[in-house]
Amino acid sequence: MFAEAAKRVRQMLKIYNSLAREKQDFVPIEPGRVRMYVCGMTVYDYCHLGHARVLVVFDMVQRWLKASGYAVTYVRNITDIDDKIIRRAIENKETIGQLTGRFIAHMNEDAAALGVQKPDHEPKATEYVPQMLDMIGQLEKNGLAYQAADGDVNYSVRKFAGYGKLSGKSLDDLRAGERVEVDSAKHDPLDFVLWKHAKEGEPFWQSPWGNGRPGWHIECSAMSSQLLGKHFDIHGGGQDLQFPHHENEIAQSEGAHSCAFVNYWMHNGFVRVDDEKMSKSLGNFFTIREVLKKYDAEVVRFFILRAHYRSPLNYSDAHLDDARHALTRLYTALKGFETVAAAIDWKEAHAQRFRTALDDDFGTPEAVAVLFDLAAELNRSHSATLAAQLKGLAGVLGLLGRDAQSFLQAAPAAEGGLAEADIERLIAERAAAKKAKNYAEADRLRGELTAAGIVLEDSPAGTTWRRA
Repeated sequence: MFAEAAKRVRQMLKIYNSLAREKQDFVPIEPGRVRMYVCGMTVYDYCHLGHARVLVVFDMVQRWLKASGYAVTYVRNITDIDDKIIRRAIENKETIGQLTGRFIAHMNEDAAALGVQKPDHEPKATEYVPQMLDMIGQLEKNGLAYQAADGDVNYSVRKFAGYGKLSGKSLDDLRAGERVEVDSAKHDPLDFVLWKHAKEGEPFWQSPWGNGRPGWHIECSAMSSQLLGKHFDIHGGGQDLQFPHHENEIAQSEGAHSCAFVNYWMHNGFVRVDDEKMSKSLGNFFTIREVLKKYDAEVVRFFILRAHYRSPLNYSDAHLDDARHALTRLYTALKGFETVAAAIDWKEAHAQRFRTALDDDFGTPEAVAVLFDLAAELNRSHSATLAAQLKGLAGVLGLLGRDAQSFLQAAPAAEGGLAEADIERLIAERAAAKKAKNYAEADRLRGELTAAGIVLEDSPAGTTWRRA
């Protein structure tokens, strides 16, 4: 039955393709298999909320593809050599390997906290320099690359007929807005670098064009083609990468291989902070670690998935508080059902709506709405079957995987709020007061807990609690 459901999903899934500027039926190159590449992090600092969105969004995408019956090969790269990395290592008086190794470890910790599954491949740029050199050589052979007088090897943009098809930018418009570089060795200001000649004190590799290191754009073209083939299904990343990075990837890959590069381009929207674009210059820049000091990681994941991946995501404490309250409602519905199996009945009405939502360009807002409808019905029926369905569907999004009571008690205390040990002590004192029939004292203790934002729930099995 699941195979039949998966077959229907494959026929129905639609993806908004940035290249076509419309939703399109998803037809994989190889039936039953999806090859997906996502631009990852440049590892010289802690990951920020924009990175969190990329991590969570494309984790959701690969989860849904797998739940739909596809065999997925997911690649998310790591840029471990570029100008910013070199500058930061020099500032810190450490090696590039020490710097990037530390921040790769921090990135993995942040991703794990957010419930992000490891990709199938996580290539580092420095491990694929030979493949980059091969591609640059092929571009030179095809008349699309040249070595300039300063030693750099550049891509000749005007010689690639399809340049601008992803971003919708014309060469003339780009040229009109480009500042002409003084004494530039480029043949055209729009040309971009493939291989940078070595500067004193910088790391370098040997090449046919002299010692140097790869440009940023060539990294992804080389790694994706090596791991997924010259032509693959899905390429993703943040909206800010659509131009010039992804545009340049197309020019490089199609220019070198003389075939289509990617069938479906996916771009997630920007993160905004209090309705302003997140930016270091505006002072509204938050790392994942800073946010996780205030909010449970699953709350942050839920907050990201409540919005459609292509829409702007507006971060504020109020929105995170709302997400925490909403996720608490879902976990509250599951109290008492912590041991239920998470099998999914795809014939059930809620599951069909959930599937329809995600098949429409990964419509997580509608899918999350289904979870709340299911939770409301569960509150009325107390059905173990519905609890299993709720946990199973939420699990497809990487949510509700914890014991309900432990989540409800793990919510961070407000500043100056009661610690868990104090809560347990007051509950024990209240129980002792009730046993001694000192109901006034029991009521006083309950009032103290309520004032501190603690919700008590009495049952024949005892008293449980959660933070409001």
